[in-house]
Amino acid sequence: MSAFMIDIESDGPIPGDYSMISFGAVLVNDELDKSFYGKLRPISENWIPDALAVSGFSREECLGFDDPKSVMESFSIWLKENSNGKPLFYSDNNGFDWQFINWYFYHFTGNNPFGFSSTNIGSLYKGLVGDTFKNFKHLRKTKHTHNPVDDAMGNAEALLHMKNEMGLKISLK
Repeated sequence: MSAFMIDIESDGPIPGDYSMISFGAVLVNDELDKSFYGKLRPISENWIPDALAVSGFSREECLGFDDPKSVMESFSIWLKENSNGKPLFYSDNNGFDWQFINWYFYHFTGNNPFGFSSTNIGSLYKGLVGDTFKNFKHLRKTKHTHNPVDDAMGNAEALLHMKNEMGLKISLK
């Protein structure tokens, strides 16, 4: 099984009523040399200006993004090509990120390669250090920019640090 760090940007709080604008995925391995970036045309007329502003894109720019079905199909193929067995979903905010990826996969392809599970790296870190008040974000090397590939990369770096420097037992094959 291969671990993938995922980050998404959206124009609202829930999929379906609002749109996933972009997402990034990084294969978590020692090289951190494989990533995927998707920019998706909105699927809804609904959008919240403040939510969209986080992504750095205007609504007009988003309307010119790629067809969501094509992006999700391409992402599914990329996951198959870069995964040793079932892909595992990791995220900084998995409750948010996973709901969009799951909805988009099922809506546009009929299947979610990740299945029904995801892992929150913040929770992993809290368990590893034995303190629910601690935060892992200081372990990132790549700056958090709200470009989803950058953000996924920083989170992947943090997960590798937990594994390589702090003794987290995790398989990244």
